[in-house]
Amino acid sequence: MATTQLPDALLVKNYIAGDENALVILINRHQSKIYGFIYSKIDDRDLADDVFQDTFLKVIKTLKSNSYNEEGKFLPWVMRISHNLIMDYYRKNQKMPMLRETEEFSIFSVLHETSPNVEGRIITDLIEKDLQKIIKELPDDQREVLTMRIYQDYSYNEIAELTGVSINTALGRMRYAIMNLRKLIEKNQIILTN
Repeated sequence: MATTQLPDALLVKNYIAGDENALVILINRHQSKIYGFIYSKIDDRDLADDVFQDTFLKVIKTLKSNSYNEEGKFLPWVMRISHNLIMDYYRKNQKMPMLRETEEFSIFSVLHETSPNVEGRIITDLIEKDLQKIIKELPDDQREVLTMRIYQDYSYNEIAELTGVSINTALGRMRYAIMNLRKLIEKNQIILTN
């Protein structure tokens, strides 16, 4: 089997054993996925380049220090590293892309995490399906604002403009949507953790 066809786990093992080229193959294999993920969260080329480099510096440091124990799940592990670095960037600059501390995002934060394993992804998908079902039960105006804010990432100013209402009305609809969602979550006994 050619070196470029080796599975991730074996390439990681080879790199730890001193084969520098193994890491080059891993980076080439996954760079478009990892960079695409970073760029989708940051939307700034220079910054995305920095986070991408920092991600692999952290990968190298972890592998060299022999503290890697992901049992062959290299890509999800690297994605988690890049996700954490993105969050660090937003924390340092005090401008979180989605303010997860606010009540509106506490319900949805579970959907934006990259699950480390198959079971986690399945559970996240089930939670997503349950949420979609109860979102459909919301009044149209609340559902519209919630969808634009959470799933399309519009600001309240943009939502107000696009729906032809004042910003206070948009905020009010979102607040009612979240309150109603909480009631529906309790009523349907949906568990929002994975």
